[in-house]
Amino acid sequence: MQNSEQAARQIASLREQIRRYDHQYYVLDAPTVPDSEYDRLFRELQELEQAYPELVVADSPTRRVGGAPLPELLPVRHRLPMLSIETETDISAEGARAFDARTRKKLGLAESDPAVEYAAELKFDGLAISLRYEHGVLVQAATRGDGEIGEDVTQNIRTIRQIPLRLQGKAPDVLEVRGEVYMSRADFERYNERQRKLGKPTLVNPRNGAAGAVRQLDSRVTAQRMLSCFVYGVGETAGWDLPATHSELLDSLQHFGFPVCAERTTGLGAEPLVAFHRAVAAKRDSLPYDIDGVVYKVNSLALQRELGFRSREPHWAVAHKFPAQEALTEVLAIDVQVGRTGAITPVARLKPVFVGGVTVTNATLHNQDEIDRKDVRVGDTVSVRRAGDVIPEVVGVLAERRPPDSKPYNLLAAIDHRCPVCGSHVVRQEDEAIARCTGGLFCAAQRKQAILHFASRRAMDIEGLGEKLVDQLVDAELVHTLADIYRLDGSTLANLERMAEKSASNIIDALEHSKRTTLARFIFALGIRNVGEATAKDLAKYFGKLQGLLDADAEKLQQVPDVGPIVADSIVQFLSEAHNREVINALIEAGIHWEEGQGSNTSGVLAGKTLVLTGTLPNMSREEAKALIEDAGGKVAGSVSRKTDYVVAGTEAGSKLEKAQSLGVAVIDEAGLMELLNK
Repeated sequence: MQNSEQAARQIASLREQIRRYDHQYYVLDAPTVPDSEYDRLFRELQELEQAYPELVVADSPTRRVGGAPLPELLPVRHRLPMLSIETETDISAEGARAFDARTRKKLGLAESDPAVEYAAELKFDGLAISLRYEHGVLVQAATRGDGEIGEDVTQNIRTIRQIPLRLQGKAPDVLEVRGEVYMSRADFERYNERQRKLGKPTLVNPRNGAAGAVRQLDSRVTAQRMLSCFVYGVGETAGWDLPATHSELLDSLQHFGFPVCAERTTGLGAEPLVAFHRAVAAKRDSLPYDIDGVVYKVNSLALQRELGFRSREPHWAVAHKFPAQEALTEVLAIDVQVGRTGAITPVARLKPVFVGGVTVTNATLHNQDEIDRKDVRVGDTVSVRRAGDVIPEVVGVLAERRPPDSKPYNLLAAIDHRCPVCGSHVVRQEDEAIARCTGGLFCAAQRKQAILHFASRRAMDIEGLGEKLVDQLVDAELVHTLADIYRLDGSTLANLERMAEKSASNIIDALEHSKRTTLARFIFALGIRNVGEATAKDLAKYFGKLQGLLDADAEKLQQVPDVGPIVADSIVQFLSEAHNREVINALIEAGIHWEEGQGSNTSGVLAGKTLVLTGTLPNMSREEAKALIEDAGGKVAGSVSRKTDYVVAGTEAGSKLEKAQSLGVAVIDEAGLMELLNK
């Protein structure tokens, strides 16, 4: 039996050999020893560490097999935020040129100035991770979370053999690297095949497999997923002079032993980016892992600092996506769905097909125009596209495979012009592609949205009646129509999950307080299609009483300022549904009231005046200022013109202030506004 000193030397030698073999196998993809030899060395190290537990260290290769399950994942505040990257919406070559143009403009470069050097790399489809090393040893790994606070997943990350537990060479005092944990396509298929043989659930796609594995409480489960990683940047550093460019930074990280993707390049100006995007797109399907685009970054770190950030995104980087992936399948049927706003959406029920990383069984057909344009019919063979987490859609039809007895699909005829949820009329206005259910206050599919809109600050302003509470009330079948919310009592609310007696009492008070309102707010709260806040005020001023609005036909409605045939038709369709009228009557019976005869305030101190609000006021919100101005008879416009009487400017006022000054429009602050109102 060897002594402790001899064991320590042997353990150190074994660890060094295994680290070297791990790096060659998992990072360089160039193994130098057979698996049997590697396994022998690994078992020898395990036996020695079991015999000498005092010699076990955190960065030992044996720690990669997983430890005891954790009770929970603890929060970690990132020393430097993990920022997101802006997505370039133009997936053509022009997307790269647009980024170059924006960058040059922000840098103040003229056409004659030299080209900007960029670095281009892949955009991996996995889970973002932050790895913190102190004096060369991995001490913490955290998920991105919300960018400020993530979760500690150190135990799980140690199972990923590509990630070094100890850095090579002379390491900085502190080095935080950012990267992406992913599951290769081969490991994904291998894992699912094993699960099928065991009769266990399979993974939906590689990205979900990686994300779920990293956030496991039991790291032994993580180890079974065979995850991989690429690093692409740094966070906090100490004791290290950063290189001058991003590409040199990645080279340095590679020298420390990190896995850095070889699919990257640098170049001057936009054209190398265009070429990189095109080349990667051509071999996307042959890559061993999923990507959804490429990333461009200004190569110079000094220029990155000069360009800075916009909110949570850097100005010096952009993600350039690829066109969505597609697959062929068969349309088994066409159904319809009723959305939260009453939109009737046709949905193709498909023969299951694997596309974009998941098995797709449904695809949106959007609307009748899209169905007509693509001529989609039941029984057709269609091309289905799925991009990231976007709802799959039918791209086109293979007409040569169409069954001889197929017939064109007409959405309104298929549902007999009736909402499949509530039976109300379904109409499609001339200027709209979408057909809609007119039973807004009654339709169960629209119930939650109708209540949330009704309770919103600009409508009935029912404080505390938010999305979670509305979900509970509707799901528990305590509220079926808007009037039902005024029938709630404190004990019913207090019995809901996470609802204290005091909170329940506050909501009852808010409901009671909301009963005294204005006709304009009530009209807006009804959620009539195309009737916004301004139109509701125009209707209230014109009719003065609710009954006048209820009795009006389309011709009468169009006499209201700014109400055209489209808005008039929306109001007529809404009020023609008996269900909606019943709900309106029930709301009045519940006690909602306002001063009758509300018209335009022609005697207010701001009557006939037009004001524009810009910037942030110190003591009131823009909505509060707008309400005060309108109550005083004034009008609040969205843009400055020569007809503007005053511009009310707060802090961070922008182009509206500049335009006011150029036109000679009077500019006042909040105190000046209050002085006007108090005259």
